[in-house]
Amino acid sequence: MKIKIRILLSLLLLSLGVEASQPNPPGQVQKGEEPVNQAYLFAHMTHEDYGRLYYSVSLDGLHWQRLNNSQRVFDEYQGHPDIVKGPNGRYFIAGNTSDAAADINIWVSDDLISWQKHAVYRPQLNATPNYSQALARIGAPKLFYDKPSAQFVMTWHTPHLEETPEDTERYWASQRTLYVTSKDLKTFSTTPNMLFDWDIGTIDVFLRQAEGKYWAVIKDETYPTLDWPTGKTIRIASSDSLLGPYSNLSRPISPNFREAPMLIPSPDGKVWYMYYEQYPGISYGLSVADSLTGPWYQISGYTFFADWDKYSIPAQLRHGSMIVIAKDEYKQLVKKFGIDKNQH
Repeated sequence: MKIKIRILLSLLLLSLGVEASQPNPPGQVQKGEEPVNQAYLFAHMTHEDYGRLYYSVSLDGLHWQRLNNSQRVFDEYQGHPDIVKGPNGRYFIAGNTSDAAADINIWVSDDLISWQKHAVYRPQLNATPNYSQALARIGAPKLFYDKPSAQFVMTWHTPHLEETPEDTERYWASQRTLYVTSKDLKTFSTTPNMLFDWDIGTIDVFLRQAEGKYWAVIKDETYPTLDWPTGKTIRIASSDSLLGPYSNLSRPISPNFREAPMLIPSPDGKVWYMYYEQYPGISYGLSVADSLTGPWYQISGYTFFADWDKYSIPAQLRHGSMIVIAKDEYKQLVKKFGIDKNQH
């Protein structure tokens, strides 16, 4: 009934020569201005081909287009795509063939088009201090390059409890975020460590440096209840140091049952765009803030009303990573792979 009323109202406004519109998200550049952040790459998997590498691109951080006729861009890759730009302008991507696989595979690229195997790392999970009960599971390895210390941090999540028929959620609630450091992504710190001292489940964690601090964006993996209303939401914590301790864990940035967060700065460099997936592969949400401390508010999308939808991501995309790229890199990717004209 509400949809019918909205359609009738829209038709009435059009018949009166009134074009309905809603405010656009902040962070865009005005016509004739040069963006601080010129273009964006979304490296992702898809609903029908989970764990493999696909590309979408955007010039405004809001409207995304698939590349390569919606086909894989690199057949060897498996995992939850996460790309970082390291020293000398080279890009690195980490992945693993499954959560049960013992190895983390790392590739390197100069142009985001051709990838070469860089290293294979096998963490000693049960050697993690204060986490000898760690199970042999590695989830969603992610990379961060810290310029001040000239080192990489690789994070992933590992549980310590198996699920049971009576309690499947205890497996997910037992996930803890582990990390290792490396100067070159070939040799790594001796054993993994836990990134947080919190007694809560965390997955999909990545690190960023901005606004004079380090930030850990997390998914709170505890199941939501009246006793734990923040469960299955995206949250953010801060630290003065790269490896913590992280504190000031925020209230939820997203609704419940969201995961795989991605953070990019807006084209004008003044606003943050936080994307997150409503799983399993239903849609993407977007929250916006002018500071990582918030407050965050949600942007309207996936309503299928043009004046309400302020961002668009093609259907069937699953989680990965979004990064800022140069306009020339954007042009090279489009030239190589082509924009998919048949996407919806």
